[in-house]
Amino acid sequence: MPALAHDELLRRAKDLTPPTRHHVDGREEPGGGSTFAVVSPRDGQVLAEVADAGQAEVDLAVAAARRAFDSGPWPRLAPADRGRILLRLADLLEAHRTDLALTISLEMGKPITDAYAIELRAAITTFRWYGQLADKLTDESPHTAPDALALVTREPAGVVGAVVPWNFPLTLASWKVAPALAAGCTVVLKPSENSPLSALLLGRLATEAGLPPGVLNVVTGDGPVAGRALGLHPDVDVLAFTGSTAVGRHFLRYAADSNLKRVWLELGGKSPNIVLPDAPDLEKAAATAAWGIFFNQGEMCTAPSRLLVHSSVAEQVTEAVVARARELRIGDPLDPATEMGALVGEAHLERVLGHIGTGLDEGARLRAGGGRTLADSGGSFLRPTVFDRVDPGMRLAREEIFGPVLSVLAFDDPDEAVRLANATEYGLAAGLWTSDLSTAHRISRALRAGTVWVNCYEEGDLTVPFGGMKQSGNGRDKSAHALEKYTELKTTWIQL
Repeated sequence: MPALAHDELLRRAKDLTPPTRHHVDGREEPGGGSTFAVVSPRDGQVLAEVADAGQAEVDLAVAAARRAFDSGPWPRLAPADRGRILLRLADLLEAHRTDLALTISLEMGKPITDAYAIELRAAITTFRWYGQLADKLTDESPHTAPDALALVTREPAGVVGAVVPWNFPLTLASWKVAPALAAGCTVVLKPSENSPLSALLLGRLATEAGLPPGVLNVVTGDGPVAGRALGLHPDVDVLAFTGSTAVGRHFLRYAADSNLKRVWLELGGKSPNIVLPDAPDLEKAAATAAWGIFFNQGEMCTAPSRLLVHSSVAEQVTEAVVARARELRIGDPLDPATEMGALVGEAHLERVLGHIGTGLDEGARLRAGGGRTLADSGGSFLRPTVFDRVDPGMRLAREEIFGPVLSVLAFDDPDEAVRLANATEYGLAAGLWTSDLSTAHRISRALRAGTVWVNCYEEGDLTVPFGGMKQSGNGRDKSAHALEKYTELKTTWIQL
């Protein structure tokens, strides 16, 4: 993060003028005149009135993407040329990094230091990684009889609809847009109505980087209208979605009711974080558990919201997490000293408070937090919250809260820990702390989760895939495996 003071960041935030119109066919498109307000969770103030897409605007964007795919240069460019444009886009994101980070902090409440150092780093790295990968892919020529030649080619799938949430607006957009573009697809991106401004900036910078018109289009609007229109659209070939499991079901229905488009889903989670008594460093395990649940205000699908601790060390670890919760600095997302910002809005804050109330009613013990704070700011701030004495049947232990709320459950042996960890409809991620190599392998294999972190949490890079099992979705973001979502395998058999 550049060495900018709070006052300087406030001044720069006031001078921001992000685009507010749809980005279609390489230019700003006003749409039908309907708009919606983007409200900042840091103070409850309206940031902008943004164009609200209906069926007509989605049709316009999809038509632009279809023209660009069917007759435009993008799918026909040499992969190295596509890669060079993605690299230019990464450079432009780097050049505008501070303003993009400010925009994200303003629209969804993330601390500016996290927006700059983590969110933007991830987005920039993603476009660079896929830009460098674009010309490294190979087709196949299987060995056949001497009188035949077989070719297996990987071809771009077509028009991709990408619907992404507000918690990591640019990271999750880049995880879908970058591999789709590298594969030669064209894209219609629909960001959350809570965080449309950063996505519109991405569209503008993509055109500046040299993406041909129609290759990346951004339409803003709500899920039941714009998202549904994309899901049902017969000219969308692939739909990639990150968000709730409930909305993921809608997209599967939309595909069934339209053209049977492929639907790739990265959905919710209720991730377990298992601490065995032989953890190599209990203090680090507790600190990481606290960081994992309170980072990004707990608004993460992979948040380790269930801390499963061996009964012999449960109080020691819980007390360390509680101490961290009490000292965490909550404040203005634009203050570089802030460690936890605002939840995305009042409606979401009320939902999280409802879960806390349910936990109290069910008999869990509140150890820290439990209520809102900084109410005079007009923002949506919640104190970091820790419950222990949580029973596996409680809603606290079963339902995704998507906020800074930790449930601590004790266990007596590793097999019980595995049973507790897997006792959920989700299967996105899990953590495990142990010094025993055999235990690490055995439990990691037994956990039904797409990612298992051992003696760490939220670590990794673009070389490894990300996605879930069970009701946490299907398909994978990140790594070369993400390209599988945006390509079709074609067999050509030539008789010689």
